[in-house]
Amino acid sequence: MTHAFDPGYIAEPFLSLCADYPESDVYPDDQFRVEWGPVFHRGRLDGSARVLVIGQDPAQHETIVRRILVGEAGRRLQGLLARLGITRSYVCINTWLYSVYGDVKSVTQHSVALNEYRNRWLDALLVGSQVQAVIALGQAADKAWTTWRATASGQDARVAYAAVIHPTQPESSSKGDKAKLAAATAKLLQNWNAALDVLWPALPHPDVPITPVAYGSTWADGDRVAIPGGDLPAGLPPWMHEHDGWAVRVGASELAKRRDITITVPSGIVA
Repeated sequence: MTHAFDPGYIAEPFLSLCADYPESDVYPDDQFRVEWGPVFHRGRLDGSARVLVIGQDPAQHETIVRRILVGEAGRRLQGLLARLGITRSYVCINTWLYSVYGDVKSVTQHSVALNEYRNRWLDALLVGSQVQAVIALGQAADKAWTTWRATASGQDARVAYAAVIHPTQPESSSKGDKAKLAAATAKLLQNWNAALDVLWPALPHPDVPITPVAYGSTWADGDRVAIPGGDLPAGLPPWMHEHDGWAVRVGASELAKRRDITITVPSGIVA
């Protein structure tokens, strides 16, 4: 049996981008978990991407897998891409290289060094590429896009653009209240439907033929799609991209939670 995997950063400019990245002098360690290292991307770096996704920051699953958007948010994103007929021709980067710890201060958000490095990634993925559409997940990603659009290369970009509610915003905003969760989920799906209306015409040649279908008012079967093995480093077990919740920050204090991530193989994998 053969297993698809992502070969990694094997060509320029990505070799240089991954060799020379900002550290705690740019990403303050009171705002980011820099001790876990940067997580750069997920998807195609070979020029075949037609959709670029800008996410927010890597959480615990991404920290272990070393690719972004591999948890619940990533599976919901895969479902959104599938509705566009995009099953392979996409690439994802984050607003922040490191996991956010608390709040990101305004002075950090406007850091020249931080924004210039992210803009180098956007230049590499967009200038002279075949990307036809860009999706921003959440407000921070939308800000990252508008910051790049203000640059000389960004002003020349001719792509469809959709800023959408972050995939897991309903859970974070409802704080366990089921009624609030249902309302926030319905609002998100309505927002994503509006984005689909913008993105469908911009992608006339999807990876697979589709009949445009909108979301309902709640998540349905098929709306979550497993992360393809071809997006991940070689040798990762299938349960890491088919399941969620296997990585959890644990500890009796905030410092302990920052230092410790517990990985548990999901039930049913081992007899």
